[in-house]
Amino acid sequence: MFTAEYAGLFDVFLPGLAAWRLPLPLGGSSNHFRTSVLRETGAWDPYNVTEDADLGMRIARLGYRTAVIPSTTYEEAPSRFRPWIKQRTRWCKGWVQTWLVHMRSPGRLRAELGWVGFSVFQLLVGGTVLAALVHSLFVAELLFELAFSLFAQQAAAVSTAAWHAGFLVLGYVASIALGLAGLFRRRLLGCAWSLMLMPIYWVLLSLAAWRALFQFIRDPYRWEKTEHGLARTSRLADRAQPAPASPQQPATRFRDSGADRPRLRSAGASY
Repeated sequence: MFTAEYAGLFDVFLPGLAAWRLPLPLGGSSNHFRTSVLRETGAWDPYNVTEDADLGMRIARLGYRTAVIPSTTYEEAPSRFRPWIKQRTRWCKGWVQTWLVHMRSPGRLRAELGWVGFSVFQLLVGGTVLAALVHSLFVAELLFELAFSLFAQQAAAVSTAAWHAGFLVLGYVASIALGLAGLFRRRLLGCAWSLMLMPIYWVLLSLAAWRALFQFIRDPYRWEKTEHGLARTSRLADRAQPAPASPQQPATRFRDSGADRPRLRSAGASY
């Protein structure tokens, strides 16, 4: 699922935004900047836990264009629930921070990005988190409507439930189509079976969004770092050999508590 998500994002969605010269959030790695532009933007905000997304918006506000280079960055995907939920919590919290910071002056933001860029910012940065927050509520409401329509056997109730279910399925189909397009371009259709789990994945994303919202209120600058080097194919695991002991440098060993976990090869991109 992580591979499909990254393939759709970096090989389809972000290149599309770049082709239309629209503002886009940067990825966390493989970014290339002109030093003068980076200094002009003020570089990274040390208080934003998704400083890359925030920087991408500030670059767009200054009138610069961001392009996507057709290259690959391999990223080790969290293979357990706890590290994954912490990572997604941080991402959602950072996007909330980014939205609030840039919306301090909506009129200025609209003037700098234009109406189209302003709309993309609202849908992409604010809309992504909002959609995740309301998804679990939407599903709960839909289940209630389905149960009520079965017991009440009223045509109006059945029609309403079917209408809401149709919108929910449409969202799943759109996400699955994006992932399939990315996997097709990466020639990784063997991972496509995971997209059948999209409804479960969206519920987990909603859980991460709600966790991010509560954490933003209580501890907005907390950075839950993702531990890497756990997969069998990671470079840290390959280096986890005892170094020769010497008086100046004692022998050390990396702890590889997840040697049995496979490393998902996620599609990345350079900017």
